[in-house]
Amino acid sequence: MNTRRLFLALALPEPVRATLVALAEPLRGVAWTQPAQLHLTLRFLGDVPEENIEPITARLAAVQVEPFLLPLEGVGAFPPKSAPRIVWLGVGRGHPRLHQLRKRVDDAVLAAGLTALDLRSFHPHVTLARCTELAAAAVVPWLRAHHGFVAPPFRVAAFDLCASELKPAGAVHTRLQSFPLGS
Repeated sequence: MNTRRLFLALALPEPVRATLVALAEPLRGVAWTQPAQLHLTLRFLGDVPEENIEPITARLAAVQVEPFLLPLEGVGAFPPKSAPRIVWLGVGRGHPRLHQLRKRVDDAVLAAGLTALDLRSFHPHVTLARCTELAAAAVVPWLRAHHGFVAPPFRVAAFDLCASELKPAGAVHTRLQSFPLGS
């Protein structure tokens, strides 16, 4: 059975990506996300059988949410209480339309028969970097220095279905289809 590793994401406009790329500085044990790979994940779908992709896209095309402005602010790391593995940029607090979009996307993929979803709470973020165990000494001061970082807000007018192909140099993401927002 052929499968594709899929996720749903918000693409970042070029001015936002450029602002985020400017945050990258050489830090031991830190691999910064390539500019073209920067995005905000709405939902990771995992390995989806090829025959399930069309029913999923049909359900996603029916998702209706008004376009909205999304503020990006605040940096942090996962896991929060031990050596960082991911450095991230967060979303302005309590953004209702983003959470509404996530809920409707979840409803759509569940209705399409994809039931093995990760049920952890939604912590919207942009992955800025991945870290090795050597990174903690450099990342902690970087996080302190950029604590109040705010990126330009951007208009969310669509969400994307993307494929992620794992390669030795890291994952390569490809947009398969875009779904415009609107009522």
